[in-house]
Amino acid sequence: MIRVLRNPTYRALFFAQVLALLGTGLLTVALGLLAFDLAGDSAGAVLGTALTIKMLAYVGVAPVVAALVDRLPKKAVLVGADAVRFAVALGLPWVTEIWQVYVLVFILQSASATFTPAFQSLIPGVLPDSRDYTRALSLSRLAYDLESLLSPALAAVLLTVLTYNSLFLGTAFGFLCSAVLVLACRLPAAEASGDGFWSRLPTGIRTFARTPALRFLMLANVVVAAGTAIVLVNSVVYARAVFRLDDAALALALGCYGVGSLAAALRVPWLVDRFGVIRTMLAGLAVIVAGLAAAVVVTGVLAAGRAGWPALLAAWAVLGMGTSLVNTPSSRLLADSSTPANRNLVYTAQFALSHSCFLITYPIAGWLGEGSLLGAAGVLTLLAAAGFAAALAQTRKNGGSAWLQPERFEQPRGIDRVGARSYR
Repeated sequence: MIRVLRNPTYRALFFAQVLALLGTGLLTVALGLLAFDLAGDSAGAVLGTALTIKMLAYVGVAPVVAALVDRLPKKAVLVGADAVRFAVALGLPWVTEIWQVYVLVFILQSASATFTPAFQSLIPGVLPDSRDYTRALSLSRLAYDLESLLSPALAAVLLTVLTYNSLFLGTAFGFLCSAVLVLACRLPAAEASGDGFWSRLPTGIRTFARTPALRFLMLANVVVAAGTAIVLVNSVVYARAVFRLDDAALALALGCYGVGSLAAALRVPWLVDRFGVIRTMLAGLAVIVAGLAAAVVVTGVLAAGRAGWPALLAAWAVLGMGTSLVNTPSSRLLADSSTPANRNLVYTAQFALSHSCFLITYPIAGWLGEGSLLGAAGVLTLLAAAGFAAALAQTRKNGGSAWLQPERFEQPRGIDRVGARSYR
């Protein structure tokens, strides 16, 4: 897996991603402390609104911005997005009103919604070999998981000697380093379509609608969103309200989810080489459904006993494994179902569509979970099971295992098959 770092362009891009992720992790901690400083006991409502704004930026802004900047050089797009994030991070320590938090979060997340799909769409051109690309995807997933584990620890250490406002400076430094690394590397030339803005805007969504592999991915997004929502939204409820544990228990629960994801990501290149992309993702979907079913059992049966907490931690680890088995190889579908000319728009569509699923699952986990935690777990399990069944039906509809061959894909009009890679 590490050998892909021998490629100097990918190495620079990877470390740019890592530094940006580290900055984002520090931002998450600092933003929570800023919200408490401004709103006191209402900090949760402030953060909830900020997260909703984040998702709206991802879903609504990403496709529009991607269509606007599709003809621009990718280096300019990435550096420009980092520059905007750098400026916002420097401005956050001066915030004195809650509405200012919302405005700055919207601007920052809009920049992130521009950076991330553009960054992801570059990697297939940097690493054209399918095995190297899969290893790069696994390495990227490891970076995400390690960031979720290490950023809070780093923030805790820094807060022993610095104020939380200083964390925003660390965030800005991460974005600045990311921009410098992108500037220093040589990126492959991008092919942009000659279509106008209004033609480019729906291109990514249209490609999803016409391509069976991407319709399968959209169904997989629903399952992943269901499994992720119960962990991110309800872990604190399980730890503090159900099992009556301390704050460290919340960190342990989220850590188990991250460890499960890390363990699976390490095995994804081997699994994809041996079983193929679609089979690996189907296994991940089944694992997520199983993890959610385990959460239902824990909530309804084991919550009152000593075995409940260890069982919940195990369920969270299973959900982390399933999520990694789906998300890590999913970019292979995006790369192989797009062309260099429309790749950024397709990646952006996935970015927006996958996050739109959270606008459904977060309210189920939060609002329904407030009245009935068992009800929320049950509904999310049913939603994930339905998504898994539909994804499985999609593979059978297109010829079962034979569908994994690129010539069986129903490519949308205007998309050639040059460079398509075969699946097993």
